[in-house]
Amino acid sequence: MPSLTIENYVKTIYLISTRQQEQPVATGQLADALGVSPGTVTSMAKTLSETGLAEYKPYGGLHLSKSGCRLAMRIIRRHRLIETFLVQTLKLNWDEVHDEAENMEHAVSDLLIDRIDEFLGFPTSDPHGDPIPTAGGTIIPSEGVSLDQLSPGTPFRLVRVLDQTSGFLQDLSRDGLSIESEGIVRQNEGSFTVEIGKKQLTLAPEKASKLLVQVIVPKRSERARGPA
Repeated sequence: MPSLTIENYVKTIYLISTRQQEQPVATGQLADALGVSPGTVTSMAKTLSETGLAEYKPYGGLHLSKSGCRLAMRIIRRHRLIETFLVQTLKLNWDEVHDEAENMEHAVSDLLIDRIDEFLGFPTSDPHGDPIPTAGGTIIPSEGVSLDQLSPGTPFRLVRVLDQTSGFLQDLSRDGLSIESEGIVRQNEGSFTVEIGKKQLTLAPEKASKLLVQVIVPKRSERARGPA
């Protein structure tokens, strides 16, 4: 049974790697993400290599093996299902669940996680829009574009939040934004303005870039009717 530390390393390697097109993860990146010294990371990298969970080359970074990827999927599945359970069932806010899930993901069994999955109706994404791996380890990447890439007049639906720090999520809540929120871009030149319901929001480009959205395609009848 892998230790809590090994599980955290494997999960973090996977998450960083997926953000950079599966490229090896540098020890410095891991040290920054985990808040430890580079020397500590180097020592653990050798351990992961010896246990077959990752391939490690000095100055070349780390790359998870197949068994390492399987372990990462298990931990990520636990984390995201726990977050979903805490929001949907216990009614915690989406900015409150990350730390709770971090603590619980190492303590629960796969059996309990499978029962939670079934109880929730087999959700495909967590409260922040992150995809939830299946029990078999399959994960379907989220499809979306960053909000700041849309042109004025484009209707959208928020599907994922990339910055999941408590402060950022609380800020979105104050703006009335959550997963599945729908709106329309009103301005994207100089400043970035969107309309959510009857409320207009001006977002900093950096903030908008951290929101992944799907463009809402009008139904055929709406396209035929055209603009009012």
